[in-house]
Parts: sequence; C-alpha cells; structure tokens
Amino acid sequence: MPSLSVAIIGGNEDGYSIYRMLKAVKDVQILGVADPDLSSPGIKAAAADGVFTTADYGELLRLPGIDVLIEATGDPEVQLHLHRVKPRGMSIMEARALDLMLAVLKEKEKLLEARRVQGELAAILDSVQEAIEVADSRGVIKYVNPAFTRITGISEKERIGQNIFEASPDGALATVLRTGRSVVGHRTKVGGSNAEVISNAAPIFVDGKMEGAVVVFQHFTDVMNLMEQLRQSTSIIENLSDKFGQVTTSKYTFADILGNSAELRRCIQVAERAARTNSTVLLLGESGTGKELFAHAIHHASPRRDKPFIKVNCAAIPDSLLESEFFGYAKGAFTGAIKSKIGKFELAHGGTIFLDEIGDMNLNLQGKLLRVLQEMEFERVGGTQTIKVDVRVIAATNRNLRELIRQGKFREDLYYRLNVVEITIPPLRVRKEDLPILINHLIIKLNRKLGKKVKGLSKDAEEILYSYDWPGNIRELENVFERIMVTVDEEIFTKKHFIQHINQFKACPEKDIELIPIDQMEQLLIKKAIAKYGTSVEGKRRAAQALNISLATLYNKLKKSRIEEFTN
Repeated sequence: MPSLSVAIIGGNEDGYSIYRMLKAVKDVQILGVADPDLSSPGIKAAAADGVFTTADYGELLRLPGIDVLIEATGDPEVQLHLHRVKPRGMSIMEARALDLMLAVLKEKEKLLEARRVQGELAAILDSVQEAIEVADSRGVIKYVNPAFTRITGISEKERIGQNIFEASPDGALATVLRTGRSVVGHRTKVGGSNAEVISNAAPIFVDGKMEGAVVVFQHFTDVMNLMEQLRQSTSIIENLSDKFGQVTTSKYTFADILGNSAELRRCIQVAERAARTNSTVLLLGESGTGKELFAHAIHHASPRRDKPFIKVNCAAIPDSLLESEFFGYAKGAFTGAIKSKIGKFELAHGGTIFLDEIGDMNLNLQGKLLRVLQEMEFERVGGTQTIKVDVRVIAATNRNLRELIRQGKFREDLYYRLNVVEITIPPLRVRKEDLPILINHLIIKLNRKLGKKVKGLSKDAEEILYSYDWPGNIRELENVFERIMVTVDEEIFTKKHFIQHINQFKACPEKDIELIPIDQMEQLLIKKAIAKYGTSVEGKRRAAQALNISLATLYNKLKKSRIEEFTN
C-alpha cells in the first residue's frame, strides 16, 4: 500500500502539474481532485485515470484517509476556510509551499529528462560503426565508443583520462583543440595504434566558449572499401539507366493490321498461333508490307507481352558495330570503351528481339548469332563472363534468303534456325480489296495529325489508286496521302491530286497492238481486270467500273466466258 495519500484542491495549470508529477511518484496515492470548473485540465486528467473528482472541495474533505491536502488555487479565502474545517491529522500544503514544491519537481523532471537524453545519446554513440572520441578543452579524453576500440585496438579503460596532446598530438582532435577550427578528411595514424584512419573533427562550444572537441574517424581500409562499393553501385546505376533508356515494348496489336483479304487473314491466323509459343518467326515480304507491324503484334499477343521488345535494324548499323550492338562490350574492350555497355540481347532478356533486315547481316556475325539462338548464351565484346538469356527471336527481311544461300551470302544453318514459323506478308497489289479500309484509316489518322478535314475521294481518284500497283506497298500509300494532305486544302481528293505523285500514270508512248478477235480481246480484258481488282464482290464492282460496264453485265460475261474461277 502507498505510504502517503493526498488530495488536490484546484484543477488549474498548477494543480494539473502537481497531479501529473505526484502520479509518477511510487509511494504516493492521489485520492481525489476538486475544482468548481469540471473542464479544468486537472479534473479532466484525474477523471480519465479513474480518480475521484468533484466541484465541491467540501465533499473532497470528507474522503477518509487523506494525509496531505494540497491547495493549488492560491485563494486566501479558500486557504482560511480549509484551516477551519480540515479534519484532525490532515496536513495542508498552501500556495507558497506549493511554489517551492513545483520548482523542486520541475528541476527533478529536467534532471530526469537530461538523464534520458544522455542515455539515448550514449546508446546512439555506442551503436555507430565510426569511431568517436571526445576530449575537454585541456585535452583530457572523456569518452570513446566501442567502435574506437574495434578500429584501434585500444580499450576504453586505457584511453579515457589520457591527454590527447600526449596520446595523439598530430591527430585531428588535438589540431582542433589547438586551432579552434574544424578539420575534415585528415589522414593519420592513431597514437598508440597502427591503425591508419580518415578523421573529421569539430570543436564543442557551450555559451560561446570552447569546452572541448569531438573526432569521428574510420579505418582507411574501410573508406577505400566504401569507395569501391560506391563505384560499383554507380556502375550498376549507369547500366540500369542505359537499359531503361533503351527498353521498349510493343506499340501495335493484331487489331492494328488492317485488311480483310484472304491472303492477309491467313498470315494473321498463322501469326496469332505462333504468338502463343516461343518459336522463332521469320517474316518475309517486300519493303513496306508491314513486317514490323506483325512483329509488334506477335510480341503483344505472346506471354512475353509485359517484357521488353527490342528492335535491331541489321541494315542500319555498320558491320564493325553490329556485334557490340547485339552483345554489348566490356570496359576497356577498345579505345573509347570507358564503361561497360549492355547489348540488345541482354536488354531483351525475358522478352522479344526483332532482327529487321536480317538478310543484310555479314557471315561472321551470322555464325555468332546462330550460337546465341542454339545456346541462348554469349560473351560481351572484350569480356570473359558468359551471359545467359531467355529471348524470343523474330526476324524479317525483304530479300530472297534462299537465293542468298545459293550465292554463299547467307548461312543455310542459320536460315533453318530462323525459319521455324515462316510468314510471307502479301504485297498491296495482290490485296487491293483492302484499299478502302486502308485509305479510310489514313484519312482519319492524317486529319488528326495535320489538322485537316478531308472527307474522301472522288470516283476517278479511286480508279487511279486501284489501277496502280503500289511497288512501295502500304508505306508508299501512306507517303502519297500525307504528301497530298500537306499540300492540298480540299475536302475531296480527285484524280488530278494523285497523277503527279504516282509514277505509273506518266505518259508513255503508244505501242502497236496485235489484232485479235473482239471476243478474245474482251476475255483478256476481263481476266486482267479481275486479276487487278480481286475476286471479292468489291473487286468485281471496281473491275466493272474500270471496264465501263455494269456489275450485272460483268457477271453475265464471266458466265458466258466460263471463267469459273472468277464466278465462285
């Protein structure tokens, strides 16, 4: 049981301070707090702790067992009344005595706080890895932390009490005490030890007077190790920065491949099936047919869609640089290689690498590429470490690889390694039934890009576009439309807008025509028109327009001529 029971009259700030301090004293029990203002801080604190509270201090006096009554109001009338009515054996502590008590308690609280801070500071200093040494203004060493002993081999007992001017006169701590100025990056040996250290020291000022100094130091070997770790971390960050800047993902999906022709749909079906596997894909076709679009779409539809999609144009990079582009290089591999570089295959790890214009790669590099495709490992140029990768390869070319093999310009084993899934993308001239959807897409896209309001084409303009073979394929179609939309402000494009941009419509000299029967000539013209515009309903409609006959007449002539392959 507590040895002293108290009650407090007054819940003001002084009363609250008394309550809070007495509550922390082990041998004191607070029986109650009284104040007319039940919202005063002392009353609220006591109520929260379950201590008896009242607005009538007379009621407080009737509590049994109170040894000391603390009067915190400072009101002389209250003090006089308390002395008249207090029970026998109860002591009263009045305002003057209370002020003394508060002063003593506050000083005790400050002392406790100082000891708490001192304890926390000691714990912090003892836990740091750097050595710490403190000396007073006369040089007497007052404190060393455990790291000091670990680094120097000198125990705390041996060091404390020594004078720094005798123990380590050339050190940073002695220098600060002599000059009154901070020292940074001071390299020396600790007196009484062979430990070579790097030190930082500073004076300790109290009320403007230097009372001592403190030094913090690390072993020189530790500093060098930290510098090496920093260098390695910097190198890693630089490599990651380079990698981040080069890594891209797919921009197109199969929905971006426009057209409904049978040839194109077959290519898309094969590509969609191939996308679900990790098999190597070889994309063949003329320039401008959309091989890169297919490569993007295959990656996007694959399980690797969230991983990198890295493109390498084999025709655009000089042969001397292509190997380092593929595999990267080690620092010092050649003049100017001041740091290592990550290659495209390493960047594509987990994802897809698209090797565009693979037919233009030199034979030497073809052999190295073959090894990567077989083993999925390589070394950087000038490096010795073997790097393993997981990469899906898509290659593309507009060249005839079989002919290049016959000429000795392309490795046959590489061709078969690449040609697991072969997709030959048809040229635009064999799928002209796709022109309407392509043209409509281009007009919408370029209107948005150029701020134009083009609505469509006239019939004579359509006939020109259907009659042209488009040797540059979709790329040429895009270029022609953008060129015209940049220079023309009309909403409907006509034949005159296209003639100057399409080479096939330049005037050509008239040639002698061999005379044949009219019905045979008619059949030849019909076959030529169907071959040009396709066998779809739309293709036959345009063929009829080109022949200047109705669609019904065309169907009749097709049946009459028994051209069965055109009437299906």
